[in-house]
Amino acid sequence: MDFDQVRRDWTTLGARDPLWAVSVSADKRGGRWDVDEFLALGRRDVATARAWLADLGLPTTWERVLDFGCGAGRLSQALAEHADEVVGVDVSAPMLETARELDRSAGRCRFVLNEAPDLHVFPSGSFDLVYSELVLQHLPRRVVADYLAEFVRVLRPGAIALVQCTVRPLWTMKGVVWRIAPGRLVRLLQRGVLGYPAPMLMTPVPPAWLKTVVEAHGGVVVDSSTTAEPDTHWVSARYVLHKPVGEPRNQD
Repeated sequence: MDFDQVRRDWTTLGARDPLWAVSVSADKRGGRWDVDEFLALGRRDVATARAWLADLGLPTTWERVLDFGCGAGRLSQALAEHADEVVGVDVSAPMLETARELDRSAGRCRFVLNEAPDLHVFPSGSFDLVYSELVLQHLPRRVVADYLAEFVRVLRPGAIALVQCTVRPLWTMKGVVWRIAPGRLVRLLQRGVLGYPAPMLMTPVPPAWLKTVVEAHGGVVVDSSTTAEPDTHWVSARYVLHKPVGEPRNQD
């Protein structure tokens, strides 16, 4: 799997069935997501994240937020209720078209196409929250490493990132397929058997590896939470990352 293939796949998914591709549910395929219900999922996830940050004594309102891999904007709109500005960035132009069509934030959301495996379109130190949910799990691990470094770079000193990655498949029937089948076979099964418009591949990210990458670029893992998610057949981990004040190195 390479980044260009991921970009092509998600451009196809965004054009064919954007809401279902963001939140996969068998009974929602073919444009059957209700928009209000879809956006409510974003508010639920952001409420959970804000409660976690509050428990850690961290800010729950922000000036400028980056929603990385924003898709159709469900999280961007929810974050905009607690921020002055949310910049949603995605690799899929059709996804962003849907996000703009659904936007009810009264101008607090801005959606940006970024087709590069980095965030060079944003200057260093320009956000006080980076949020990424259900995105890094679809990228090659070397690209995950590059984006983690970029998250630290674009954060203001003292700011935080909240990111999710998949850790390992569960021992379910589909989980075992993820464990033993090569990526090429998974692509064929998703297209030919499950009828996906394009594949959605998954990447396991060991927590120790993520911590090493983040620390190598000047960030700190403040807290983490690992959860078995039967609906996806994967174990997911969520991390709160912090960029300390007074960076030890130039990260541009």
